[in-house]
Amino acid sequence: MNTTELAVSTLSAVDPDLAAMMDDVFAEYRQTAGPVRPGERVTYDRELWQRLDSLGLVRLTGAEESGGSGAGWLEAAELLSAAVRHGVRIPLAEHDLLACWLLETLCRPVDDAVRTVHVVPRSGESTTPVPWAADAERVVVLWPAGDEFRLTEFDTTELSLHMGTNLIGEPRDTITVYTTEIAGHPVPADLVEQLGRKSAMVRAIQVCAALDRAVALSIEHVASRVQFGRPLAKFQAIQNLISDAAAESALARAATEAALHTAIGTDWQSAQLDFQIATARSCAGHAASVVTRNAHQVHGAIGTTHEHRLHEYTRAALAWRSEFGSVRFWDDRVAAAAVAAGGQQLWSLIAGA
Repeated sequence: MNTTELAVSTLSAVDPDLAAMMDDVFAEYRQTAGPVRPGERVTYDRELWQRLDSLGLVRLTGAEESGGSGAGWLEAAELLSAAVRHGVRIPLAEHDLLACWLLETLCRPVDDAVRTVHVVPRSGESTTPVPWAADAERVVVLWPAGDEFRLTEFDTTELSLHMGTNLIGEPRDTITVYTTEIAGHPVPADLVEQLGRKSAMVRAIQVCAALDRAVALSIEHVASRVQFGRPLAKFQAIQNLISDAAAESALARAATEAALHTAIGTDWQSAQLDFQIATARSCAGHAASVVTRNAHQVHGAIGTTHEHRLHEYTRAALAWRSEFGSVRFWDDRVAAAAVAAGGQQLWSLIAGA
């Protein structure tokens, strides 16, 4: 079973032909694209965006009556995973699953502009980097106003931006927003909370896909490399490193898929969902440390070179695990939920009963 088949099998509800088409699009693009160099700012390929748009993938989960494809989060998770597997950096999640979903939910117009979303914290200090802000055409901005939030859209050219990147060069730009003279559109606080859940889930899906690929590359490497007349895969120390990495990656994926299926089955409203998302993010965050360390150990010096693709996945996992909540933040959320449940209800919390 190859990496693509493994990913498809874990999301068995996704049409295999659709999953294969997604994978083929990114594989074809990556064959012609240049290497991803550490330290460089990434800009998404507009021609690829247009290709994805023509295939109905840019607004995969949007309602058909508003120009979307009417798919769900399982299909979106497969699309995000396919992009990660091939090392393609593009703001599909920020555009479709976050910004456009929010506008559509609020019955706001959605056109073909590329979007991202930014939530101004209640402190008023807008210091959190916004994914793809300078590369998007419009930024959906929410800011607190009493017990609710307000929303408006800005053209990117209207905003004061301080450009930055994350560990893998994806744009993470700081925005200065002045909302004192803008009425905006009212947004219920619970919808903003749901936006937070979806943002966290997006990164969990991406981290898991990156970890799966790092493990797969490690398995391929030790199976093909020979040391002292034996394949590396025959050495017990190497086997231990691989098995530990694979186990951590599988645990992260299992926790993420459990949270995703609960979210889909309850329209993101389950009382258990916050705990499940926190668990998924905690597992994925800790797995990133183990997989990164073990994968680079088994690859040796070659895994640290620009030419080898391992760093595209290990650095990506480390970058994404710190966005929309750090590992410590999610660990604290898991611990707080367990303490609140108490000894009598702890198993019910874990089992989702």
